[in-house]
Amino acid sequence: MSKIDVAIIGASGYTGGELMRILLRHPKVNITTVTSRKNEGENVSNLHPNLEDVDLEFTNPETSDVDADVVFSALPHGASMKLVPDYLNNGSKVIDLSGDFRFSDVNVYEKWYGIKHLHPELNAVFGLPEINREQIKDANLIANPGCFPTGAILSSLPIVENQLVDRIILDSKSGVSGAGVKPNANTHYPTCSDNIKPYSIANHRHTPEIREQLRNFGDKKVKVSFTPHLVPVIRGIITTNHSFLLKNDVSADDVYNLYKEYYNDEPFVKVLKDNKIPLLASVRGSNYCQIGGISLDDENQLVVISAIDNLVKGASGQAIQNMNIMFGFNETEGLKELGLYP
Repeated sequence: MSKIDVAIIGASGYTGGELMRILLRHPKVNITTVTSRKNEGENVSNLHPNLEDVDLEFTNPETSDVDADVVFSALPHGASMKLVPDYLNNGSKVIDLSGDFRFSDVNVYEKWYGIKHLHPELNAVFGLPEINREQIKDANLIANPGCFPTGAILSSLPIVENQLVDRIILDSKSGVSGAGVKPNANTHYPTCSDNIKPYSIANHRHTPEIREQLRNFGDKKVKVSFTPHLVPVIRGIITTNHSFLLKNDVSADDVYNLYKEYYNDEPFVKVLKDNKIPLLASVRGSNYCQIGGISLDDENQLVVISAIDNLVKGASGQAIQNMNIMFGFNETEGLKELGLYP
């Protein structure tokens, strides 16, 4: 296939910048449109200084004037659903990075996001390649997963699908970039530096997303509790997954081998050799999810650790992975960079 034309809608934020950073090195892509209503006419490097000398300017076209093979919508929740139908009607495939199309039941979306869904008739494929690769191939609309759910689901799938547990507690710690480019009181440097802040302790809107996917691909009754924390780093999410094994004759080595076999053919999920502990620094800037630190205590409690870059595997990199699958490219095309350790 020759190169495809790509449009990035809402390209002024961190995910838009990451989409450009990665796609500019993708051999099968031409970036033809990058939009920003507030920054129309400016070079992208004004907001994304790592893209200096890139010949792209922000534009603000009408939706009918966006002509692309694939549209990445990096707009906020609620804004994206207003425009996605138009891009689909233009003949584009759409990969939406907001939460607007992640739920099979719009009532769940409306309850947790507090927004009336404008297009419940649109059916999207949940864009986690490790579970939906075949559906992604033929999809016109992809709901790119949330950053927290990506690490949480990948850390849970093998034990849930094999019904080794029926209850999971997820403790996730995220870098400040997960809050987006717009500053607020919680991300103000004196607030978040030298500090760890739990938030949305029992009601984070990514909780039902994690539950739905784990129940779809495993135990329909599995219970999931999720609490996020803001930590003073820029990138990354590390998730500590706690659960109690239902069987007493399963060892930590058994679980480790289960994960190794389960993800053996996945290009971006790495179950660490010798069960090493994943590090945020090891996945920074990459599309990899590392899993390790698999341990059992003397009360049969299982612990599994996962680490991702929230802006790459947790957002833009995964979106490009989905694009590669949709257009029949090598799934790893443009995404082979290793983490930026240290």
